Amino acid sequence: MATDWHTTLPGLHARAWDILAQGVADRHSPARHIALATTAPDGTPDVRTVVLRAADRAAATLDIHTDLRSAKVAALRHTPTAQTLAWDPGAHLQIRATGTAIILTGPAAAALWARVPESSRPAYGASPPPGTRIDDAFAYTPTDGASAFAVIRLNLTSLDVLHIGDRHRRARFDRADDWRGHWISP
Repeated sequence: MATDWHTTLPGLHARAWDILAQGVADRHSPARHIALATTAPDGTPDVRTVVLRAADRAAATLDIHTDLRSAKVAALRHTPTAQTLAWDPGAHLQIRATGTAIILTGPAAAALWARVPESSRPAYGASPPPGTRIDDAFAYTPTDGASAFAVIRLNLTSLDVLHIGDRHRRARFDRADDWRGHWISP
C-alpha cells in the first residue's frame, strides 16, 4: 500500500480494514487481540481483551468467540451495542468500531465451532461458569464446550479511525452514509 494511505478517506478506511483482516489472519498481528467494551446490566462500563476471529468488510461485521455464560454475553443481551478498539503501532493507527451485537449459538454457530482447534475447545464451557468465584486459581474443570460456545457478531454502524503522525488525522465512517466517511478533528 502506498505510504500516503492516511491522507485520503478511502485510503484510511481501506487501511483500517486491512489491519483488522490481518488481525484475523496473523496471530502475531497487533489487531489480533482487541478491546471489547460493553455496558453491564447495572449500567457500568465493562471492557476486556478478546481475540478477533473474523473481519468481513463487505458485511461490515467483526466476530468474537466466547463462552455463552460469560458476562459479556449477558451485557450484550441487555444492551446490544458495543465498541472494539484496535491499535496498530506500526501504522500509528487506532481503530474504534461501534455496532450492534447478535449472539450466535447452537446450529447458527456450529460451522464456526467445527473450526475451533481441539486445543482451544476447553476455553469454552468450563465448570463453574466464567466469573464464578473459586477457591484457588485452578479450581475449575475445563470441558469440551460445544454447548457453551457462542459467537458475538458485531454489525458495525461506524468506524472512528485516528492516525497519529506529524499532523494527526481522524475520520469517521458510517454505515448510514455507505461508509463514505468524513474528517473530524483529532
